Amino acid sequence: MPSLMKILFFISSASLTASAVVILSYAMTAEWSTTNLECSIPGSVSFNGTAVVRLKLFQGVIVRNFCPLFGGTDRFEVFPKLVDTEGPSAILHGLVLGLLAVCLLCSVCSILISLYNSVSNPYETYMGPVGIYVCSSLSACLALLVLILYVVNVLVTTMPENLVQLFAEGIPAELRNKTAEMHVGYYMLIPYIVLSIGAIVLIYSYAHAAYTHRREQQRPTEDAPKEIMMY
Repeated sequence: MPSLMKILFFISSASLTASAVVILSYAMTAEWSTTNLECSIPGSVSFNGTAVVRLKLFQGVIVRNFCPLFGGTDRFEVFPKLVDTEGPSAILHGLVLGLLAVCLLCSVCSILISLYNSVSNPYETYMGPVGIYVCSSLSACLALLVLILYVVNVLVTTMPENLVQLFAEGIPAELRNKTAEMHVGYYMLIPYIVLSIGAIVLIYSYAHAAYTHRREQQRPTEDAPKEIMMY
């Protein structure tokens, strides 16, 4: 049976990771970004139209105001529409979704390993602290990669422009002055990363304390005179 200290540390680690899972689950349903674009018919001098692209991970909304001729509000499924644009945006968005799924899987594994360690004493293998280090660090690193990939997809690629063109009623639209703002879904990945790292710190603290305690118990024997050790 594990000691009380071990139970408390591993239960705390499982609680932190469970909180991270709740945060990530909410983030995947919240709004991630809003992109504003000025719009005009090709060849026109004045850009008197606007388009606003609001994106969640799975659903999006485009609000067009005189873009290119008339306005409209269009709701759509994000990934299928990005596939229709035939650009790198669909690949990047698919990577974001896939990496977030792996993050959730790793976090769940970390929770299960923590709970297992709170009721048993496994060896120092993937079912012990090592497993928590691997799962939680993967979660944190992949979530950080998602933060980078999503910003690249919104700001560097022409994803918002391509989406607007799909709903431009068959009339080519000239778009410029793109500005983007990230929202709560995107920023919720930051506390997710912090909590995942916090779970690692907790287990490392316990492992270090347990190792120090074992060394202190062995020291009297190691420091005993050879004459005493012979008996």
